[in-house]
Amino acid sequence: MKRALAVILALGLAVALAAPAMAQEGTLDKIKKSGVLTIGTRTGSPPFAYINKNNEWVGFTIDLVEQLVRPAEEKEVGRPVKVEKKESTPPTRIPLLTSNAVDLIAGTMTDTPERRQSVEFSLTFFYTGAQLMVKKGSPIKGVNDLAGKRVAAQQGSTNAKILREKYPQAQLREFPDQPAAFQALAQGQVDAYTNDGIQLYGLKAKAPKPDEWDVVGDFYSEEPYGMAMRKGDLKFKSAVDAGLKTGLESGKYFEIYEKWFGTSGEVPYPMTANVKAYLLKQIGK
Repeated sequence: MKRALAVILALGLAVALAAPAMAQEGTLDKIKKSGVLTIGTRTGSPPFAYINKNNEWVGFTIDLVEQLVRPAEEKEVGRPVKVEKKESTPPTRIPLLTSNAVDLIAGTMTDTPERRQSVEFSLTFFYTGAQLMVKKGSPIKGVNDLAGKRVAAQQGSTNAKILREKYPQAQLREFPDQPAAFQALAQGQVDAYTNDGIQLYGLKAKAPKPDEWDVVGDFYSEEPYGMAMRKGDLKFKSAVDAGLKTGLESGKYFEIYEKWFGTSGEVPYPMTANVKAYLLKQIGK
C-alpha cells in the first residue's frame, strides 16, 4: 500500500512539474506547429499600419514584418509562415500578448523601462518624439502653452503618462484610439491632440483637409519604437531581432523606410543622420 502511494505521489509530482513546461511553449514552437505568425497592429495609424481605400491592411510596420521578420521566422522553424493581423490599441496590446491572442506587437509602441517589466522588445525600428496637433492659427505652440487647455491623448500611451506626470496644468482627456482623439479635436471638444510626431504627420496627411492642421512644438519626450513579445521568450526575440538586423545590414530596411517616409512616401519624414546612426549602432555599425 505504501509503495503504491509512493508511486502515485511520484506520478503526481511529475505531472505537476511537466505542466508549467507545457504551459510555457515558446512562440517559435507555436509557429512551427501552425505555420502562422499572428501580429497585433493598427487599422488607423498611417503610415505605420492602416486600412487603405482598397480595404487592404498596409503600412511600414506590416512591411517590416512581411519582408524582414517573416523570412527570419521561416528560416528558424523550417517551413513557410503566414502573417495574420489583429487590431491592437495601447490599452489592449499587452493583454493580447499575455493571453496568447497575438505573438508580436508591430505598431507604434515605445520601448520603456516600465514596459520591459511586462514584455520583451526587439531592436528599435523607429525613433521619434511627442508633439501636438492643433487647428491652424491656434495659440498653442508647444507644451508650455497647455495650462488650462484640453488635450486629447490615447489611453495607455506614453504621451498621456508624461502629460499627467509632468504637465498637470493641462486638462488631459483620454480616448481609446487615434481616430476618436482626432474627432474630438475636429469637433472642438479639445484644444490639442498629443501623440508621437510622426503619427501626427501621418494623421494630418490623411485628413480630409490637411491644411487645416498644424503639428507644433519641440519633442517633449523620446519615443524609440520596438516590436513587443511575451516576457522571457528570448528565442523568439532573437529571431525577430535577426530579421531586423538583416534588413539594417542589407539596406532593405532603409528601402522600406524610403517607401513610406521618403520625399515621395505616404508621409514625408526624412531620416536624419543622427537617427540613422542610432539605428545602426544597435548592430555594431
